[in-house]
Amino acid sequence: MSAEYRVDLDAFARNLARVREAVAHARHMLVVKDDAYAHGLEAIVRRAMTEGVEWIGAFDVETGRAVRAVAGPNVRIFVWLLGGAEDLAAGIEADLDLGIGDHALLDDLAELAAAPSPARVHLKIDTGLHRNGIRPEDWERALAALSRLVDAGKASFEGLWSHIAEASDADDDDAREIFLAARATAVGAGLTPQFSHLAASAAGFAREAFREDLVRVGAFSYGIRPAGGPTERDLGIEPISTLVASVTSVEGDAVRLDLGSLHGLPSVLEGRFSVETPAGPRGVRAIEPTSMLVDAWADAAPGDTVIVWGRGGAVSATDLAELIDTIGEEIALRVSPLVPRRYTSNGPRTAR
Repeated sequence: MSAEYRVDLDAFARNLARVREAVAHARHMLVVKDDAYAHGLEAIVRRAMTEGVEWIGAFDVETGRAVRAVAGPNVRIFVWLLGGAEDLAAGIEADLDLGIGDHALLDDLAELAAAPSPARVHLKIDTGLHRNGIRPEDWERALAALSRLVDAGKASFEGLWSHIAEASDADDDDAREIFLAARATAVGAGLTPQFSHLAASAAGFAREAFREDLVRVGAFSYGIRPAGGPTERDLGIEPISTLVASVTSVEGDAVRLDLGSLHGLPSVLEGRFSVETPAGPRGVRAIEPTSMLVDAWADAAPGDTVIVWGRGGAVSATDLAELIDTIGEEIALRVSPLVPRRYTSNGPRTAR
């Protein structure tokens, strides 16, 4: 396969600077779940460290440990998908911050053997999204359990956090009120969090009051705008990746490219978008398992390079997402690991 997923690390660095500016006074927690949104964890983490990122959101313990191996000790790594005692123990050993959103995990933590250092706990209040989290009616009971863990030296209360729906300003305002009430109750119980974090990309950019101490920003960092929302130009971000394919054959008035649905293109997009060719945009006719057919152009020849989507292309990941009622990051995550990643920057060109 000669297709590539090209990642511009300098564009990524510019996005990080833009995110830092947009969420100030809060700090940016760079989310790197799903292999850094399919951009490649190691290269993304290394550049993020160079650019001064201090917090990384790694989703699960396995990813958190991988980030720690790349980043070393001088970064805080937050994980929030925890399956039980084994994950808790592994997270503590890897020096990860642990997002805990149910009583069972607090019980598991209480039963763990003593560790060299306390678990760094970020307790999650459910503000209405119902994506795990302690329900408000159970909040005081959870605080009591956490207090016992702190007193026993098994935990430190590092953070209070939640997810919000970002469906409407009114819904988010209601969620924030629940969040603030939960924090007030915690402080009243003698548990003051070192950090509070409520907002992700959209609310972090648009609503200053939601920024708190940390803002978890993933998609915007990679130049993926929200579906149905502001443009990249409006947000001040830029796509960092380009999915390219090569012409393998010319078949009458169509050309065949070496990229198909098994490599990440949803077949339902067939006939609904254009790729950028050396002669300008050309329509996509068919998306097959390992290749695709697009309208030909004069002098088309095997080896010609076509931008399927992304930086410099006719469409972005979010443009495609909007055609099938999903979000841009879902399109990015479809890019198969079989497609080689190619990184560019002002430094040496490297491949994975």
